[in-house]
Amino acid sequence: MCLAIPARVAEVNGDQGVVDMGGVRKDVSLALLDEVAVGDYVIVHVGFALNKLDPVEAERTLALFAELGDATAPAATQ
Repeated sequence: MCLAIPARVAEVNGDQGVVDMGGVRKDVSLALLDEVAVGDYVIVHVGFALNKLDPVEAERTLALFAELGDATAPAATQ
């Protein structure tokens, strides 16, 4: 099973790019997509951007992941 998390494109250099996933930056291939620009959201699998995402849907998905992370974090001890 693969969990796909939206990644924001931070840099584009031809068929290569850098994506940002919550502060983690990764080099990826953009060769499978047409017209990728800085600020676009993509799904990345094994170093390849597979498809572009609607920015509103990507932001909503990231917000849900953040909520889930907050809900599953252990409570602080006093």
